[in-house]
Amino acid sequence: MQKNKSHWNVKTLVFMALLVAMHLVLTRVLVVDLGAYRISVGSVCTILAGLWMGPAAGAVCGLAADFIGCFMKGYAINPLITIAAILWGVIPALMKPMFANRTKKGKTVIISVSIVITAVLSSLVFTTAGLVWIMGYNFYAIMPGRLVQFAVMIPIYCVLTCLLYFSPLTSMVVGNVRPAVLENKTI
Repeated sequence: MQKNKSHWNVKTLVFMALLVAMHLVLTRVLVVDLGAYRISVGSVCTILAGLWMGPAAGAVCGLAADFIGCFMKGYAINPLITIAAILWGVIPALMKPMFANRTKKGKTVIISVSIVITAVLSSLVFTTAGLVWIMGYNFYAIMPGRLVQFAVMIPIYCVLTCLLYFSPLTSMVVGNVRPAVLENKTI
């Protein structure tokens, strides 16, 4: 996606903006919000941003989605939860070189492992710490529910990420497919 390592091109920025917008819709609109527990699949957009466009793009998408989402809901920005949002785009992208010459099955395993590692750090460590330290929740009261949320959401994240990553959409985003061009034909 990045032709020149020193800066992003317009196509990269457009896809980043699209993924941030999708993240916002999936986490702020189409969500089951139960206080310390949130059931949504918006993090898949940030994971894909990192896998498609690199760790810096994944970090920017996670950061932008968290900031805009906080303003949309009227929340104060929680720095620990912001770090968690950034990690969703960075860790899977940093593990991408590990599946360079692997089969689809090997890539699926590495993507899934990267999502589990990210979820442990992001959801169970940073987000829980942010909820306890900044928001005042009791750790022992919310941790069992967060573990259940983790166990339910991780397989969903893995399946959705792999389905989208191995779809033709990846070729379009990364740049192997040229967009359709309208041609003027005479009859």
